[in-house]
Amino acid sequence: MPAYIVSMMHITDPETYRKYTDRTPEIVKRHGGKFLTRGQPFDCVEGQPYDGRLVILEFPSKAHVEAWYKDPDYEEAMTFRHAASTMNYLLLQEGSGNTENTDPKL
Repeated sequence: MPAYIVSMMHITDPETYRKYTDRTPEIVKRHGGKFLTRGQPFDCVEGQPYDGRLVILEFPSKAHVEAWYKDPDYEEAMTFRHAASTMNYLLLQEGSGNTENTDPKL
C-alpha cells in the first residue's frame, strides 16, 4: 500500500537549503518515490495560517520510505536541510486504498 510523507518547514537559509533540494529528487526516485508537490504555493482554508514550505511525497510502501530516510546519500543531504530550515512536521502516513468510512463509531 502507498505511503506518504508530508513535510512542513520554514527555510532560514535558502542558499544552503538549495544544496538539499538539488540532491533529493534522485534519491527519492531511487526508492520508488515521487513528489506530489514540492514547495508550490498553497492556501490555508482552515486552521492556523501557515507561511512555510509544504512538500508531499508518495512512495510505494512504508518500507520504501524507511529505506529512503536511512539512505546514506539522504542522510548526507539532510545535513543541509537541518542547517537551513526548521522542521514543523515530517509526517508519514500509509494509504489504505479505501477512503470510505465504514466504521460507524468514526
